[in-house]
Amino acid sequence: MIRTLLLVLVATLAGLALLAFLVRRAEPHLVFFPMRGEFATPANLGLPFEAVTLDTADGERLRAWWLPHERPSAIVVYFHGNGGNLSVWLEVLAGLRRRGFSVFAVDYRGYGLSTGSPTEQGLNEDVDAVVARVPALPRPAGTPVVYWGRSLGTAMAAYAATRAVPDGVVLEAGFPSARSVARSSPVLLALSWLASSRFPTAEFMRSVRAPALVIHGTADSVIPYRLGVELHAGLPAGTPLVSIDGGDHNDAEPARPDVYWPAVERFVAQLR
Repeated sequence: MIRTLLLVLVATLAGLALLAFLVRRAEPHLVFFPMRGEFATPANLGLPFEAVTLDTADGERLRAWWLPHERPSAIVVYFHGNGGNLSVWLEVLAGLRRRGFSVFAVDYRGYGLSTGSPTEQGLNEDVDAVVARVPALPRPAGTPVVYWGRSLGTAMAAYAATRAVPDGVVLEAGFPSARSVARSSPVLLALSWLASSRFPTAEFMRSVRAPALVIHGTADSVIPYRLGVELHAGLPAGTPLVSIDGGDHNDAEPARPDVYWPAVERFVAQLR
């Protein structure tokens, strides 16, 4: 009887070890959706920009764009979501530039023209390289620096704020952690305990003293609105939550610009 139980235990542990191995091998393909290359730049939209190369501490080379504004109300350091590349996010970046912001945005490793392959630790290395470059960006006196993350980028912006404190942080279409996203599926939730990805946005933000703004669409079909509310609940009292009625996850332009942009402008004005 004891021998049988031991055999069952050993088989179970071996099965779990194999499953964990398979989950972690497949994990990068389930978490990241990079697109290689660069098919459009701000120049296609008539916007001035500079292509920048960043070197990471572990030897990767990252493609970044600098979109300067002649009289910026803020310097936005933008961390995009887990899909596409800078070209895919061009309309979003251009929208920020048109609203009076200078924008610095980077393609993570494995995205666009950046070298390497994405992993959570690798993306943290990428963020370190971005943060190190920020002090060298042209910045008129008194202009606030805002780390702005969208979707997966909220974890990157929150991590960045633990490395060098900005004047403000914008968390758009974000989530408290990778596991919180998996809760919508019992299978994914079970597998998440075997995965290595954490992306602990809420945990990072607990140690950040910069003011934050949370934005989330009520019709988000990828990161449910309730996760944005949950992320917001862990932030200091008084942190604004801007709910975009009918807003979905991949909207290139806000579903309610009359709500979205005034909220952003009020937040930035307070930072100045």
